[in-house]
Amino acid sequence: MNIDWKAIFLPDTPLIEIIVRGSVMYLALFILLRIILKRQSGTLGITDLLLITLLADASQNGMAGDYKSLPNGIALVATIIFWDYALDWLSFKSSRFQRLIESPPLPLIKNGQLLRRNMRKELITDADLMVQLREQGISDISKVKEAYIESDGRISVIENKDKQHQKTERKNG
Repeated sequence: MNIDWKAIFLPDTPLIEIIVRGSVMYLALFILLRIILKRQSGTLGITDLLLITLLADASQNGMAGDYKSLPNGIALVATIIFWDYALDWLSFKSSRFQRLIESPPLPLIKNGQLLRRNMRKELITDADLMVQLREQGISDISKVKEAYIESDGRISVIENKDKQHQKTERKNG
């Protein structure tokens, strides 16, 4: 068994090149996902999904030998983690930056009426929306005062407390 220790521990690519490549890929993918898939990721945030995907690929390259040395793989993983942390830190420190990274809630229902333009914008069908409402115990759209799709893809609902419903509660209470 012949192990090339030099190839394992000495970088074969300049570390600055790996850092630049990792930075450009992370930021490019972040921007593309923010524009194209901003609400498609469900309960995982886009940066979480991006980080998991890139870390899996980057660490695989470092472990499987696509990079010939461990420092190359470690540098790429560290670069990706750095950008994930940096964007989280910037959005925590700056409300302007947070608004740039996270989409504001988009209304889907207002006073029991579907806002079809917003639904089309996010590619949400009536059936998709009804599934989300039923999961929250609402079977009738007219009972919804407001519903929003949040930046992480979840749908939040504010129920309508109409006067007739309140009268019935008072009589029973």
